[in-house]
Amino acid sequence: MNPLVPRFLSVLLLGLPLGVDAQPAPVSPAPARPSAPKPRARELGITFGGQAGPLDAITDVPGVEVGHTTLISGEGKHAVRTGVSAILPRGRGRIADPVFAATYALNGNGEMTGAHWVNESGLLAGPVMLTTTNSVGVVRDGVVVWGAKRGLAWELGLPVTAETYDGFLNDVNGFHIKTEHALSAIDGARGGAVAEGNVGGGTGMLCHGFKGGIGTASRRLDAKLGGYTLGVLVQANYGIRRLFTVEGVPVGQEIPDLQACYTGKAPPAFSSDMRPCSERAQLVPQRLTHDLGSIIVLVATDAPLLPHQLARIARRVPLALGKMGSVGGDSSGDIFLAFSTQPTLPPSGSKVARVESLNNADLNPLFEATVQATQEAILNALLAAETMTGVDGVRVFALPGDRLVEALRKYGRLPPAGR
Repeated sequence: MNPLVPRFLSVLLLGLPLGVDAQPAPVSPAPARPSAPKPRARELGITFGGQAGPLDAITDVPGVEVGHTTLISGEGKHAVRTGVSAILPRGRGRIADPVFAATYALNGNGEMTGAHWVNESGLLAGPVMLTTTNSVGVVRDGVVVWGAKRGLAWELGLPVTAETYDGFLNDVNGFHIKTEHALSAIDGARGGAVAEGNVGGGTGMLCHGFKGGIGTASRRLDAKLGGYTLGVLVQANYGIRRLFTVEGVPVGQEIPDLQACYTGKAPPAFSSDMRPCSERAQLVPQRLTHDLGSIIVLVATDAPLLPHQLARIARRVPLALGKMGSVGGDSSGDIFLAFSTQPTLPPSGSKVARVESLNNADLNPLFEATVQATQEAILNALLAAETMTGVDGVRVFALPGDRLVEALRKYGRLPPAGR
């Protein structure tokens, strides 16, 4: 067996264990997941405006399904903290039916396979896969394998797989993600509530110096504006602490502590100035003073939009990132994909598809919904994430919801306690 492959592997689908082998307790374990879900942004009174759908998730858009495969095992140099997420625009039952789609990159230090054909054709077929940087190839190939087994090799021949880098917490060069993990994420995709935080492709990610990961949110327009639903899902691994902002409040400056630290005998080689957790120091590791991370944002809607209109939707995502404190740093991979679930195929026996297009003058509510839901999805990722100890004993702390609320109250964005 390859010594980089852990002896014990925990595979979780949608955040639920499928069969976890017994293993020794790690020296520096990540805190156990609480029995009750952590409050999401809206439950704390932070709404960013607009009306959410019933699930406040991308799956509020009819037909959209999400699945996660989460890999957490081991410790030290070979700690595995990674995974795969699958987003199916039309669900498994219609996985090969294309949707109109478009992509946009704010900063291109990242990868999204299949994007050229999406933008050339205006169509997306198959799932959108999210994972870690060094596993893009195997996950992309996994989609091809999945399709070939079902007679869909042509339809799913150019899969869309996007990445962000989890090497701060994960043994990224151990290449622990295999084809079967991509298949499990697709097969486990479903509608309903979406697991957030330390799951799927977001398992080992950071965001603004806190633990990041997967987050989602949605908006439903008023009936007089069309009643359309728009949902967002993010894999958040971007940003620096001092710029982190929520509803105009400098949260990163209000919570300057809880910086990444190490639990072992020496700092990790990739961040030699990191301080031991025992010191409870507020020193920011030099590596985390630069915007080196990335974010993938998926925007789904049932509004009848054509590809050029979806490109306009995707170009509104950076407005949300700016509000949260991102500058799209030189080493950041900020890549976005928007799709519409309106029908695109011609009726049987016809070569002509008859599709609808929302009037351009009526796009503004969807632009606003995109900015609102993207901000909320990012914050939901931060709030759902749990403190994690990973490779070389590096520990990254979760954003404390109580201190977030305290900061927003201080600046008048939330009412005082008791009101």
